[in-house]
Amino acid sequence: MKLAKRIEVLGRVFGAISDDTRDLGDPHCLLLQTPSNQAFVQAHLEKFPNTPYIHASELKNHFDLGPHIIGITGTNGKTTTASLIYSLLLDLGYGCALLGTRGFFCNDRRLKPKGLTTPPLLELYSDVERAKQEGVRYFVMEVSSHAIAQERILGLDFSAKVITNITSDHLDYHHTLEEYRAVKNAFLNDTGLKIINRDDPHVRFNPTNAYGYGIESKSHLSVSAYSLSPSLSAHVEFWENPSMRYRSPEKSRHEACLLHSPLMGLHNLYNLLGGLLCVKLLTKENLEKLSVLAQNFLGVQGRMEVVHAKPLVIVDFAHTADGFEQIFNSFKGHKIKALFGAGGNRDRTKRPLMGAIASQHAMQIYITSDNPRDEDPLEIMQEILAGIPKHKRTQVILEVDRKEAIILALEALKSDEVLLILGKGDESVQIVGNQNLPFDDGEVVKTYFEERT
Repeated sequence: MKLAKRIEVLGRVFGAISDDTRDLGDPHCLLLQTPSNQAFVQAHLEKFPNTPYIHASELKNHFDLGPHIIGITGTNGKTTTASLIYSLLLDLGYGCALLGTRGFFCNDRRLKPKGLTTPPLLELYSDVERAKQEGVRYFVMEVSSHAIAQERILGLDFSAKVITNITSDHLDYHHTLEEYRAVKNAFLNDTGLKIINRDDPHVRFNPTNAYGYGIESKSHLSVSAYSLSPSLSAHVEFWENPSMRYRSPEKSRHEACLLHSPLMGLHNLYNLLGGLLCVKLLTKENLEKLSVLAQNFLGVQGRMEVVHAKPLVIVDFAHTADGFEQIFNSFKGHKIKALFGAGGNRDRTKRPLMGAIASQHAMQIYITSDNPRDEDPLEIMQEILAGIPKHKRTQVILEVDRKEAIILALEALKSDEVLLILGKGDESVQIVGNQNLPFDDGEVVKTYFEERT
């Protein structure tokens, strides 16, 4: 990436900076060495040893990183938790930015469309500086495991870090579950403010300045009772010193209130707790006030999104075994039908697991295509099918064309059934080979019902 920016370094003034050696035909462009491009930069310097460059660790000296940065990581729930924190801070009157899979937003205005969960380092620094220029006090960002492993957050000082959970994902990149967990937990090694899901057994963290939330665990923010039907309600409690809640409650500041939310599912209760605790610790606001403001947050497009009410059709981004477990558990007692595939050129080990979980919960399964990329979608579908017990395969319909699969499912859907369309969420394209073909699960559903009214 080449970025127009005035930088004075090494006794010279440069008008641009780039992490791509191919941009160095411009004598006014300064080279940036990052952990990701180090091999290319070193090869270039061997040929042109006098090339001016700086290391990524020096970037903070040349950018105005004024906003308080809040980073959210985890296998599932990053987007919803980050969006909730952004919503709460805006409602409290703070200038706020949000960066993640949905794009880059400042003060409720979209500045960039969807991209990587966490952009490359130079683009990220530029976004933080742009947020400062927009009058932002808080910069909320999703932090992917790839970004942690590739040091794409190098040099940034986080005012708060939130971890939602650690299950399994991206093993095509991280190779083993142990490596994936270690990368996620590496984000929590510092002594800064950390907000931890204490119900997750795989989270490891530096205990200094660590605050917990949970449903089963009684931590700083916990739940004494809750209901998931039809939407979320809970009695939540905040303890400044949770170790005193039973021994000497008068020695710990305590707040309690009712929390109501239009969101659905137990996993969203966790997302609410993590977001509320983060904002409370940063702003020192009253828990009851924050809980009232949380009612304004209607969720994220493509995350447990109701795209049709009667019959009920849900579109969700769930694309891992744990994500499947969470969303299916949100509809216990319902007659569930599920439609999904699995992305190509990605972790193959999760495919049969997704099939197995769906077969435990759904009365009908439609296996279809989902961003096959360079793989044969029919082979991906067969790998999903392999996880479904043979005696349950009579409930499975295979249809490689995702639009046709959705229409088949909708035509057979009865008023007392729920159709879960999983995997793509709010994605607006289908990635086939090197093509990005326009496709939106929610739009297919809406068009189907509009044409029949």
